[in-house]
Amino acid sequence: MSDDDTNVDLNNIWSSLTCSFAVLALVSLSYKFLPSNRGRNFKIHALYWAVAIVTVIVLPSDVSSYVFTGLTITLVGAIYPIYRAVKACCTPYEGDDKEWLQFWVVGGILFMVTTWVDDAIENEYAKGVWLGCLLFTFFWLYFPLTCGAQLVYDGITEPLLGPRVQYVQNEITTFILYAQSVANALHIYLVWLFFMILPSDSKRVVAISIGTVYPFLCSITAVAGDRIEDITYWLTYWAAYGCLFVIMDMIEHWMGQTTILYCFVILITVYLMLPMFRGADKVFRNILVPLAGLKEMLMLRDAYQIKRQLLKDLDPDRAKLVGKSIAYLFDHEDDDIDPGVKLKRSWNWLKIPGRPMKYEEQHTTKLNLV
Repeated sequence: MSDDDTNVDLNNIWSSLTCSFAVLALVSLSYKFLPSNRGRNFKIHALYWAVAIVTVIVLPSDVSSYVFTGLTITLVGAIYPIYRAVKACCTPYEGDDKEWLQFWVVGGILFMVTTWVDDAIENEYAKGVWLGCLLFTFFWLYFPLTCGAQLVYDGITEPLLGPRVQYVQNEITTFILYAQSVANALHIYLVWLFFMILPSDSKRVVAISIGTVYPFLCSITAVAGDRIEDITYWLTYWAAYGCLFVIMDMIEHWMGQTTILYCFVILITVYLMLPMFRGADKVFRNILVPLAGLKEMLMLRDAYQIKRQLLKDLDPDRAKLVGKSIAYLFDHEDDDIDPGVKLKRSWNWLKIPGRPMKYEEQHTTKLNLV
């Protein structure tokens, strides 16, 4: 290859990278500054898709080849939603957890089942049209003025799948628990042997199915149930699994479809998914949150969870007293007064069994609430 060809390739790469990240910046700014209308204005939907169709058709191929790329799809359809999912799990406000879980129920599945399509399309124009439509679809799902994911969930997912999902989820959960209780080395070996003889494409389908089918059902149930613990649990899973899927997709492009890759993907997926490991939460807290720079926000979320647990487990007066003691601990870190003194006094006043507290015990740097 000549130097001129090398320079042309480098220029194409830089142009593609610039366009992809420019699209990502535009998406990020629009989500941050535009108000959400919950997707109820259908005129905006019509206008959005009219602009999208015209853009995909009219945009010159010299430009669309840099804008409508696999990298752009990955950034808009996976990387940015992963970041927003991580941030949603860190904010004290819980409504965004549900909002982004609704996206992953629709957009996450769409991203993972369509990654092979652009490789299968040989015609460059058709490939550009496909990627352009896919790009606008992902953006439509969480664009504040359309909120397509919520619209799809309210109009299709919940009414059509909701009544049936709970039963299927329970059956799969029962099977998983049964497999955990009776599985031994022989069973695992037979399953592994069967997996090894499958073609590479089938192995990929199995790996993706393990990571998406059961979480998809559980996510629908979680959103329908409005139990924030379940919503957050599955949102952290999708954030972690989304990263795993992107890494798998990148390795496939560089190294091809290998058996060892899909074996590792399945093992990591099981680790992320099953409650007995809580792998998704560990990856979320120890990797994704630090990478996103959201450790302080997560601490605030955890503090909010503690407050809510106090209100749930204690009567209002006791919860208020415990809350004040915790706040005192943070506000007077260097003081010598035990923030649990008031609690101890209140226990003595209530005549809870225990020896009387001495004066010197009220002046200690150690927090002792029991």
